[in-house]
Amino acid sequence: MPKFKFEYIWTDGCLPVPGLRGKTKILDLKSYKGGVKQLPVWNFDGSSTQQAEGFASDCLLKPVSVYPDPTRERGYIVLSEVLNPDGKPHISNSRARVKDDKQFWFGFEQEYVLMFNGKPIGFPKDGFPAPQGPYYCSVGDGVNSGRELVEEHMELCLDAGLGITGVNAEVMLGQWEYQIFGKGALKSADDLMISRYLLQRLTEKYGVKADLHPKPVRGDWNGSGMHANFSNKAMREKGGEKLMTDICKRFAATHKKHIAVYGADNDQRLTGRHETQSIDKFSYGVSDRGASIRIPVGVALNKYKGYLEDRRPASNADPYEVVAAIMSSVKGK
Repeated sequence: MPKFKFEYIWTDGCLPVPGLRGKTKILDLKSYKGGVKQLPVWNFDGSSTQQAEGFASDCLLKPVSVYPDPTRERGYIVLSEVLNPDGKPHISNSRARVKDDKQFWFGFEQEYVLMFNGKPIGFPKDGFPAPQGPYYCSVGDGVNSGRELVEEHMELCLDAGLGITGVNAEVMLGQWEYQIFGKGALKSADDLMISRYLLQRLTEKYGVKADLHPKPVRGDWNGSGMHANFSNKAMREKGGEKLMTDICKRFAATHKKHIAVYGADNDQRLTGRHETQSIDKFSYGVSDRGASIRIPVGVALNKYKGYLEDRRPASNADPYEVVAAIMSSVKGK
């Protein structure tokens, strides 16, 4: 009977930024065809992940999505929700609070910084490199650092069947971005979580850290965000300037609600500089990367049909919280 390796992964209860955890279950299955319903609920020690007390430490892992594991032969990655022993969602289980809507499409721009010994890779041991300018989408020694890891991560995401649509070097040396697209709120957020897991696994091999802090280097350096591009059927097919601006106005009314779930330490990034709007202000505009919501110029030229970009989420934001907040504001709730 064939044996398969199932890596159950979940989000822990650490604050202010939950981490990813994972453990492997070996299962004997006569014919595994990727069906999540074939997989058993498993348990773990929640007292070691800030999700339970030692005197009642068991939490449950409910498989919700399965991906091929490109790092293991006969391996699968099992995205799991955390449940209490009574089967109800754990308080840390943000995924369970999302009411999925397949008409919503999301495209996340996940930025991160590769760090070694507390500094972005490519930075000199003492001091700083030349100011920002030559690093965005850069090519060549001295202006680009970390490409080998980034390329390998992209291949892993493709092999896992994720909706990765591109990668590029970002504005600060050692800073990178990849894009994840999905149709449906849960599908897009699930793919992003798996992509983060694969990135963290890869850093073990290279001996570096993938830092998701929104402002890993203080001073005149760009921070890291997780811009969320979004649309629903009306935005894509009907469009119109009024429709798009009305949505932006609804976002203005819910600005504080969004900021509350858009990531820890985001105030260090949203300063009104470095392609951001100030955290206590809201604005929108066509092709404006200093706005809270950017209306892409291509959308404006296409009779305002398409999508909008929410530039406020931090790189460490919970994608489930982000999609829930965006869908709520679009619907005017």
